[in-house]
Amino acid sequence: MNWIIDDIYSAIMQLKRWQTWLVIGLIGIFAGLAYLLVSFAFRTDDILIYLHRTAGACRELTNGTIIAMFCGMIFFLFTALLTLGEFQRYFQFKQQAAHHQTRQALTWGIGWGITAVSIAVGALLFFSSYCR
Repeated sequence: MNWIIDDIYSAIMQLKRWQTWLVIGLIGIFAGLAYLLVSFAFRTDDILIYLHRTAGACRELTNGTIIAMFCGMIFFLFTALLTLGEFQRYFQFKQQAAHHQTRQALTWGIGWGITAVSIAVGALLFFSSYCR
């Protein structure tokens, strides 16, 4: 029974670290961007438009734009995961005092994060110009 108390204590101790809150913040930002993108994507769904379940009026998408959006969603997911992975590497290398690898992981993490946010913002701009 003591192992449950130890696990709860270690979880509380983990919440006192700034690294935990940084990762929670990154996950929150990526989840918020994904939510906004999904809400716009549902407005363009033909079945939902036919059933009159959408609030906005959007033009009909062509096959090319649908494929581009699908690929964009996949690349957004991959870059978001790469960002989280690079920050995890950064924290590990910082604990080991590996300065070169720490700097390299931080650079890659920031680069992948900017790429993920750029993909999401680009998709949001596309949807906002595509829908009324």
